[in-house]
Amino acid sequence: MKLKMKPVIDELKPYEPGKPIEVVKEELGLNSVIKLASNENPHGPSRAVQKQLQQAGTPNVYPDGHARELRQAVADYLQVNEGQLLFGAGSDEVILLLCRAMLSEQTNTVMATPTFSQYKQNAAVEGAKIMEVPLNDGVHDLDAMMDSIDKETRIVWICNPNNPSGTYVNAADFSAFMERVPSDVLVVLDEAYGEYVEASDYPNSLEMLNTYENVLILRTFSKMYGLAGLRIGYAVGAEPLISKIEPLRPPFNTTTLAQKAAVAALDDQTFVQDCREKNKREKHKLNTFFQEKGCFPYPSETNFLLVDVGVNGDRVFDALLHRGIIVRSGEALGFPNCIRVSIGTEKENEQFMGNFSEWLTTLEQ
Repeated sequence: MKLKMKPVIDELKPYEPGKPIEVVKEELGLNSVIKLASNENPHGPSRAVQKQLQQAGTPNVYPDGHARELRQAVADYLQVNEGQLLFGAGSDEVILLLCRAMLSEQTNTVMATPTFSQYKQNAAVEGAKIMEVPLNDGVHDLDAMMDSIDKETRIVWICNPNNPSGTYVNAADFSAFMERVPSDVLVVLDEAYGEYVEASDYPNSLEMLNTYENVLILRTFSKMYGLAGLRIGYAVGAEPLISKIEPLRPPFNTTTLAQKAAVAALDDQTFVQDCREKNKREKHKLNTFFQEKGCFPYPSETNFLLVDVGVNGDRVFDALLHRGIIVRSGEALGFPNCIRVSIGTEKENEQFMGNFSEWLTTLEQ
């Protein structure tokens, strides 16, 4: 091809989502397949959302680019000003907008490794130098990340809880970190899995917005709220920062359907609490199961478990795939001897445990 692109484009690889159920059925000739690979809510969306989806508006009319109804609902729920919110097609798009606004070839950005891949992907497109700091036992090493910040640093990414490890940074450590971060460096706190957190010392990031203008919080309706297929997420930050990023947002980047579904989802906190309790119960069950099988599950504050299984994750992924269960291999996530297992329904988890146990017996023969 003679068309000329940025040199970095040749180095990028597309994001690899979990294998779709229908593809696995077709490839392997299976009648039944369960997907525990993409950290989706197996119980969602709520009935209130489903009812709202049946009352969808006319598709020939552009959505409200300002997302006024959703903006007011989120602002009321979080007790923030409407001008502190930026909406995107998933928090992924907000990450893209931040990188476009703040990063260039003359700057750098600091992040953990392994962590959510889209920080690095979008930073690379902008030509920024990427400063990766290895996790410490699966947790962000904030001291080492602080040491990586210099006068060219524009953004520090903290995925909390972290994907793919499921671990979290506690309030005391994060507060101490923020005290040291220069005020002209943006700290992005990605709380995509925040609704699943059980830890009592998890940071109250919204309160920190009153102290630090250089904190930006990312949240999404894709996980707990069960709207992954509709692509809707948002950022919360200081109004001067949001006002600078807003002009970069495509004029109609979130759909009418997504906006209305998100309003209904946010209003149904009874459903959220029910999902949280089910996730907690099933996570404990899976944790105990893996420990009894001699595997090491990382402590998780999410709806998934990263599990060290002692052999290459690709091997386990393939074995389970042929049994009709889709998980994620840790090979592509930076944990080669691990698998990442999304927490499913009670029935799905029982099916997973049975098949995983069968696979383990083949290793012993």
